[in-house]
Amino acid sequence: MSTSAARWWALAAVNLGVLVVGLDGTVLSVALPTLAGALDATQSDLVWFSSGYLLVIAAAVLPVGVLGDRFGRKKVMLVSLVGFAIGSVICAYASSVGVFLAGRVVQGLAGAGITVMALSALVVLFPETERAKAVGVYQAANFVALPLGPLLGGWMLAHFWWGWVFLVNVPIVLVALGVGYLLIPESKADERPGLDPVGTVASALGLVLAIGGLIRAGQHGWSDAGALALLGSGVVALLGFVAWERHGARRPLIPPALLRSPTFLRGSALVAVAGLAMIGALFTLPQFFQDVQGVDTLGSGLRLLPLIAGTVLGAGVADLLVRRTGARATVTTGFLVLAAGLLLGVTTDVGSGDVVVGAWTALLGAGTGLVLAASTSAALSGLDAERSGVGSAVVQAFNKTSGPFGTAITGSVLVAAYQHRVDAADVPPDVAATARRGLADGLDVAARTGSDAARDAVLAAFVGGFRTSLLVSAAVAVAGAIAAAVVLPGRHTTDDPPSRRDHTDVVHG
Repeated sequence: MSTSAARWWALAAVNLGVLVVGLDGTVLSVALPTLAGALDATQSDLVWFSSGYLLVIAAAVLPVGVLGDRFGRKKVMLVSLVGFAIGSVICAYASSVGVFLAGRVVQGLAGAGITVMALSALVVLFPETERAKAVGVYQAANFVALPLGPLLGGWMLAHFWWGWVFLVNVPIVLVALGVGYLLIPESKADERPGLDPVGTVASALGLVLAIGGLIRAGQHGWSDAGALALLGSGVVALLGFVAWERHGARRPLIPPALLRSPTFLRGSALVAVAGLAMIGALFTLPQFFQDVQGVDTLGSGLRLLPLIAGTVLGAGVADLLVRRTGARATVTTGFLVLAAGLLLGVTTDVGSGDVVVGAWTALLGAGTGLVLAASTSAALSGLDAERSGVGSAVVQAFNKTSGPFGTAITGSVLVAAYQHRVDAADVPPDVAATARRGLADGLDVAARTGSDAARDAVLAAFVGGFRTSLLVSAAVAVAGAIAAAVVLPGRHTTDDPPSRRDHTDVVHG
C-alpha cells in the first residue's frame, strides 16, 4: 500500500473513533426514558448521564494532550479506544445508577483521548498540502454522528435490549483498533513535556466548573445562584491557570511558543465562535420537530439529515476554497452562509413544512461545515508535530466550551421570549402560569383543559422564542464573519512554527 493511501486508511480509523464518541453523546437523547425505568433513575440522574460525560471530556482534554506528546500519541489513541469499549460494556450491563455513571466517566476519559489524538493525528499524518482536505473529512465524521445516534438508538431500542445501544460501540472500536494499530504511525515530542500537576489540576477544575455552570444556566437561567457560582469559580480557576502558566510553572502545560502563534489562536477561537452560533439551533430543532410538528424521535432524526448533508458538503469543499481564495475569505464566507441560514430560519412558523425547514437547515449546515473545516485547518497550520498533542487539546478545549456556552445563551433567550409571549397571550391566568414552565407543560395543560386556543398560543410562543434565538445566533455568526475578515491571514500568509521538522521524518522515524 502506498504511503498516501495508508494515510487515508489511517484517517478512516481515526474517524471511526471520533464517530463512536459522537454517537455516545447523541444516542442518550432517545435512550434516557428507557434508562430511567431500567435503572430507577431520577430526573437529576438523567441530567448527569449526559452532562457528566461532557464534563469529564472537558476536564481531560489538556492533560491527555500532554500525555500524547510525552508518551506517544498512537499509544494514547489505542489505549483510549480500549477504554471506551470497556466503558461501553460497563454502561450496557450496569444494574444501578452508580455503576452506569462510573461507565460514563470511563467513556468520558477515553473520549477525551480519542478526540484530542484524532486531531493530533491530522498534523502527524498529513502534510500541509493535504491537511485541509483531511480536516474536512474529519469534521464530516463528527457531524454524521448527530442524526445517526438518535436514528440508530431509536431503532435498536425498538427491537433489542437497551444495552445494545452501548455495546454497538465495541465492534466499531475493534475495527478502529486494528486499522489504527497497523497504519497510524507512532509519534511523540522530541523534548518530553512536563506534566505540570498544578497546571493540570487548575485547567481541569476551571473547565469543569465553567462548563458545569453553563450547563446549569441553560437549565435554570442566568439568574440561578448555583450557575453563577460555578461559572465564577471556573473563571477564577482558569485565570489562575493562565497566571501559573505565565509566571509560576517551570515547564508549562501549554508551551509559550504555541500561544505566540497568531494563526493557531485565531483559528481555535473561530472554531468556538462557529459552535456558539449554530449549537442553539442544533439542540432546539429536535424539540421543534417533536413537540411542534408532532413527529417521533426517528422522524426528528431524519429531519436533521439536510443539516448534516449541508455540513458534510461545506466541510468537503472547504479545502478547495482555501486553496483558491485563502483561509480568510473561506471562513468569512462560511460565517455569512451560516448567518443567512439562521436568518432564513427566522421565517419558520408553526405550519412550516419540511421543505422550508430543510432548506434553511441545509444552508446552516453548509456554512458551519465551511467555517469549522477551514478554521480548524488554519489552527493546525500553526502547529508542527512537536506540539500537535497539546495544541489539538487547546483546540478541543475551545470547542468543548463553546457548546454549553451557546446552548446556555440561546436557551435563555428562547425561554425569556417564550415566557413573554405566553404572558401576552389571551389564555386564562392559571393556564399561563403552568405554560410558563416550558413547552411540554404548556401542551400538557392545554390538553387537560381541552383548549385549542391555549395549545395554539403555547406553540406560537415557542416558535416565536425559537425565532428570537435564531436572530441572536445570526448576530454571533455575523460577528464571526467580521472577526475572520480582520484577524485571519490572507491567501499566502501563514505562521511558520518554530522547529518545524520535515513531515516525512516526523511520520516515519
